[in-house]
Amino acid sequence: MNFPIDFSTIWTLAQKELRDALRNRWFVLYTIAFTVLALAFSYLALAGAGIVGFSGFGRTAASMINLVLLIIPLMALTVGAQSLAGEQERGTLTYLLSQPVRRIEIFLGKYLGLVLSLLASLTLGFGVSGLVMALSGTGAADPAAYVEMVMLAFLLSLSMLSVGFMVSAFTHRAGIAVGIGLFLWLLFVFVGDLGMMGTAIVLRVPIANLFWTSLANPLQVFKMAAILQIHSAMDVLGPVGIYALQRYGDILLGIFLAVLVLWTLAPATLAYLRFAARGDF
Repeated sequence: MNFPIDFSTIWTLAQKELRDALRNRWFVLYTIAFTVLALAFSYLALAGAGIVGFSGFGRTAASMINLVLLIIPLMALTVGAQSLAGEQERGTLTYLLSQPVRRIEIFLGKYLGLVLSLLASLTLGFGVSGLVMALSGTGAADPAAYVEMVMLAFLLSLSMLSVGFMVSAFTHRAGIAVGIGLFLWLLFVFVGDLGMMGTAIVLRVPIANLFWTSLANPLQVFKMAAILQIHSAMDVLGPVGIYALQRYGDILLGIFLAVLVLWTLAPATLAYLRFAARGDF
């Protein structure tokens, strides 16, 4: 017999997951590294604003794209990969499932807790950086570009968290899950760019096909969306960026956001279906 979902149980589990994440030394190190580097980038952007001529917020948002691409996916994939497999390895997941709690409540509680932890980490890093620029009194011409960067980075972190959950649901040990997560991080960060460039050169892939192929990598989607929001143009990405903007115009950002949402929902759904079907949990 199915009973309605108990949201108080989900919230209780989410709070527990949030506390565990904040006590995770790797998560804390990632957060500190992201905050320090974000602060450094904001300082450098402000220091060069008068020379180059860009606003501080726009320069910082542009310079932090690569920082987000490196640290945020790694953080989200790691904590996501440890979630279910780590609990199973420690035996705490079996104990939790023996309680009068539904699997959907456990899954949603754990997912929500990690979402909140990622949001706290991003808020700290971007918040400190933005506060420094605001107090400096310079570069305040376009704060919207900075806010949009934060929103896109959070959406990217959700997509990578979902991928991490999917990996965790299909593995039995936390070490294996983290290893797969690191491999996927390397694949998304390095092979995505270099692989597509090499394939395009060797096979002479049409620009239209190359653009749609790039949407298979959520990190590429984030980068294109962030550049579009900062510059309102995509010529810095070469012929592919120019084609995308000319072909899709005002709906291009909507395409990017829809792809990131799909990268969030699809892996999370697969993770839950696997979690609900596994008998060894």
